Amino acid sequence: MTVLMQKELDHLKQLLLELSAEVEGRVHQAMQALLTNDRNLAEKVKAGDDQIDNLEIELEEECLKVLALHQPVATDLRFIVSILKINNDLERVADLGVNIADWAIDLSGANRIFCPYDVARMAERVEQMLKMSLDALVERDTELARQTIQLDDEVDTMHKANFSCIKEAIRNDVKDLDGLVLYLSISRYLERMGDLATNIAEDVVYQVDGEIIRHGGIQN
Repeated sequence: MTVLMQKELDHLKQLLLELSAEVEGRVHQAMQALLTNDRNLAEKVKAGDDQIDNLEIELEEECLKVLALHQPVATDLRFIVSILKINNDLERVADLGVNIADWAIDLSGANRIFCPYDVARMAERVEQMLKMSLDALVERDTELARQTIQLDDEVDTMHKANFSCIKEAIRNDVKDLDGLVLYLSISRYLERMGDLATNIAEDVVYQVDGEIIRHGGIQN
């Protein structure tokens, strides 16, 4: 590997870490806005979405430039492919954070209704998964990545239980239907974030070990 290529790979990693930090922070802010009824914070999350999009585009363009100029193979190619996939997943996580911020605004004010499930607990678990997957990425820690993947079943179970809670709440008081539907959407957004954190963890395993574990790995 040339010195120039190593320098450009290091630059890709730095851009990815910058994007990761921004996305992780925005998700936390979106959930805080929802939990504390902070409309201003929710608006801040929405206003920052362009910055995330620009970082995502910049990183993709830099990856494509390295592919075109250096035609990397083996470990280096795997590294760049993983970054491209993780880059896309992070941007989607940020979009889901914006969606939650939107619903936080709609749920704010005098007509705010009680959430029939423990949204704070679910958010805490999803934020934990996101942090673990990104720490695994930084540390190239495949064991931590695999632990992240194992947590996804717990989040899926929460979402299924939340759906039942929402249905029961609607039966009890149909006048809160609109707000309850928003809380159902928030549960779905959080469940999807868990899926994306799992994707990132799976890509860490691929990047480090060269092992494809998505969908149970390659079947012979």
